[in-house]
Amino acid sequence: MKKEVFSSTKRRFKREECLADLVIVGGGMAGTCCAITAARQGMQVVLVQDRPVLGGNASSEIRLWVLGATSHMGNNNRWAREGGVIDEILLENLYRNPEGNPLILDTILLEMVSNEPGIRLLLNTCMHDLQKSSPDTVEAALAFCSQNATEYLLKAPLFVDASGDGSLAFLAGAAFRIGAESADEFDEPFAPDDTYGELLGHSLYFYSKDTGKPVRFIAPSFANREISKLPRFKSFNLKDHGCRLWWVEYGGRKDTVHESESIKWELWRVIYGIWDHLKNSGEFPEMNNHTLEWVGTIPGKRESRRFEGDFMLSQKDLVQQRQFDDAVSFGGWALDLHPADGVYGDLPGCTQWHTKGVYQIPYRIMYSRNLKNLFLAGRIVSSSHVAFGSTRVMATGAHNAQAVAIAAVLCREKNLLPAELLEPSRMKELQNRLIRSGQYIPGLRLSDEGELVQLATLRPSSTYRLQGLPMDGPWKSLEFAAAQVLPLAEGKVPGIRVQVKASKATQLRVSLMGSKRKGNYTPELVLAENEFEIASGESFLTIDFQYYIKNSEYYFVTFSANENVQLRTSETRLTGVLTVFQKFNKAVASSSRQEPPEGIGIEAFDFWLPERRPEGRNLGFDLDQPLSLYDVLYLRNGIFRPIGQSNAWAASLDDPQPSVELKWDSEQKIREIKLYFDTDYDHALESTLMGHPERVVPFCVQRFSIWDKQGNRLIQVCDNHQSCFSLRFDAPLTTNYLKISLEHPSAATPAALFGILCY
Repeated sequence: MKKEVFSSTKRRFKREECLADLVIVGGGMAGTCCAITAARQGMQVVLVQDRPVLGGNASSEIRLWVLGATSHMGNNNRWAREGGVIDEILLENLYRNPEGNPLILDTILLEMVSNEPGIRLLLNTCMHDLQKSSPDTVEAALAFCSQNATEYLLKAPLFVDASGDGSLAFLAGAAFRIGAESADEFDEPFAPDDTYGELLGHSLYFYSKDTGKPVRFIAPSFANREISKLPRFKSFNLKDHGCRLWWVEYGGRKDTVHESESIKWELWRVIYGIWDHLKNSGEFPEMNNHTLEWVGTIPGKRESRRFEGDFMLSQKDLVQQRQFDDAVSFGGWALDLHPADGVYGDLPGCTQWHTKGVYQIPYRIMYSRNLKNLFLAGRIVSSSHVAFGSTRVMATGAHNAQAVAIAAVLCREKNLLPAELLEPSRMKELQNRLIRSGQYIPGLRLSDEGELVQLATLRPSSTYRLQGLPMDGPWKSLEFAAAQVLPLAEGKVPGIRVQVKASKATQLRVSLMGSKRKGNYTPELVLAENEFEIASGESFLTIDFQYYIKNSEYYFVTFSANENVQLRTSETRLTGVLTVFQKFNKAVASSSRQEPPEGIGIEAFDFWLPERRPEGRNLGFDLDQPLSLYDVLYLRNGIFRPIGQSNAWAASLDDPQPSVELKWDSEQKIREIKLYFDTDYDHALESTLMGHPERVVPFCVQRFSIWDKQGNRLIQVCDNHQSCFSLRFDAPLTTNYLKISLEHPSAATPAALFGILCY
C-alpha cells in the first residue's frame, strides 16, 4: 500500500530524462521511416508520437493510403515507386495485407519500430515545450504521456521535426509560412488567388458494413440534414464505401492548426449527414442492411505550417525537372491543390497537374535555416504552397525523411551540423549511402570506391536475350492506342512482327516514339511512322521503321486506337519491359491528354499508362534481331531499377539453375553482401482499402542462395518478397569467390537481379 499525506506545495508528474543521438517528433510515415533508417545505422533514437499508433494519415485512425510518385499508376512516371524503408513497408504490407486492412498496417509499423533496439518509442506522448542552449540551437524537448502520467526530458545533439504541424520547429522559433505565396514571389503562374483559397482542408472517412438484416439509423442532432443540397454531393458514389471520399473536405478557410477540432466537428456533421441521407432518404434501398461501422475520430490534415530551409522548392523546379547538386530524393505526385471551401464550395475537389516525369528534391529543403541542429521532415519541408501540392504526400515525405536520417548519421559520425553536409565530398558520401540503402535519386548512380564487386569478374550461368515474346496471351482490343515500351541501344531499330485480329478490313498506324528528355517516359517525338492495311481476320504484321537510334533509351512502338483491331498479348513478364495505353486514371486525371489553361506554367502532354495486374501484359512479338537487354555488367553499374535501360541481369528462361559467379584475383575480406531484386517499381502499392491481386510481386525472386568457394551455403532464402537483401557477417568472410544462385519466379518470368554489392 502507498499512502501520502497532504502536500502544501504542488506535486509534479514523474519525470524521466532520455539521452539520444537523435530525437524525432512525429510518428507518421515520415518520422517512422526516419527512425528506422537512423537506428539501422547505429543511432540511438527517441521517436515521440502523440497518437496510440504509428503511421499518421496512413494509420487505422485516419485510413488514407500511402502513395507518392506512382500516383495510382495514373501518370507517366515509370518505375517511380519510392525506395528504401518506405518501399520495405509497402512490400511487407502487400505480403501480409493485400486486402488493405489499415489495422494490419498498424502492426507492421509497430513491429518494425519495436524490432530496432536503437529506438525508444514513446506513444501517446505529446511534445509540448523545449529548451535551447543558444538562440539557434535546440537542447532538449519536453513531452508528456497522458497514459503513464510521465513527463520526458529528451536531449540530443540533433532533432527532427516530423510532426505535421511543425510543433518543435514552431516552438524553437524557426521561420515558417502558412498559406499561398503570390504568383510573383517564385514566378509561379499556378499560384492560387483568394477565390480558390490558400490552404488545403482536412478530410474524414467512414466505413459501412452489410449486416445481412435491416439496420435502423437515427442521426445525431448535430448531423447536417441538408447534405444532399451540397454541390459536391452529386458526385457521391455508393461503390466508394466511405473511405474513398477524400472530397469530404473542410477547413481551408480556417486556422488548420488551432481550429482543427472545430474542423473535425464540422466534418462529423457532414459524415453523419451523408449517412442519414443514405439510410433515411428512401433513395438508396440497397443500403437498408448496412450499418455504420467506423467513422474517423481525428481528421486527415493536409496543410498547415511550412518551414524555411536554405532553399525553397517551387513550381518551376518540379515542372522543369531541375537538377540539384544536393539531390537526395525525388517526387512525382501531381501539383495537387484543393479549393479552400472544400465540400461547401462549387469547385471540383482538386486541381491536379502532372509533370512529364519525376523531379529531384534537394537536401537544402530538409533543415531549418534558423536552427542549426533541426531537420525538417514530412509535409513541413521548405517548399512553396504550389510545390507543396506535390511534396506533401506520404511516400514522398517518407522518402525525404530517410535522407534526413542518413544525414543525421553522417552529422553524428563527423561531428557536423546539417548545413555542413553541403560540402561536395560530404554530399557525395550522403548520396552514395542513400543509394546503397535502396534510396532512388534520379540522375545519380552509386559510385563507391570501396565496393568490391567492381574488382570482380562476373560470370553468369546464362543471359536472357530478347528475340521476342510468345504470342500466347489473350487478345487486347485497341480501344485505346497502345505502345510496347522497349529499351533500345544505339543502332538500327529491329523489325517487329505482331499478331493482329481485325473484325473488318481497316487501317492501322504504327509509330516509333521517344521522349524529349532523357529519363522521361512521355512519348512526344514521332521518330518514324508506317500506315498498314489490315485484312479482316487474323494475320501477322511486320513493322520495319528503317530508323537508326543515336541514344540508348526507352522507346515506344505505338499502335493507333482502332476498335476494330486486337493485338495478341504475351503471358511472359520481363524486368524493365512493359506495355502502356493512351488513356487516363480518373483518380488523378480527367482526360487522356493533360491540357492545362494557358498561362499557368504547366505543360500539355498525353498520358500513356500501364494496366494493373492481373492485366498489364506485354504484347506478343518477334524481332528480326535479338536485343541484349540484360548484360551481367549491369549488376555493378550502380542503378537498381530500370532507368534508360533495364539495369538488370536476367537469366534465360530455359536455364534450370540461374546463377552468377564472382571471382577476384586475390582474396577479399567481405563483411556484407547486398542484393537488389525486381519488385516492379512501376506498380503502386497503396497501403489501404484498394487491395492488390497478389502477395508477392511476380517479378521478384523468392528463392535464392549464396555459396562460398568451398561449396558452403552461406544462406538460403525461400520467401523473399523485398527489393533489398543484406547478409552481414559477424567476422569478415575471406574469399576470392562467391556464387549467387536464383530460382525463376515462374515459368513465364525469368530470374532477374539489379545489383550485387560487397563490402
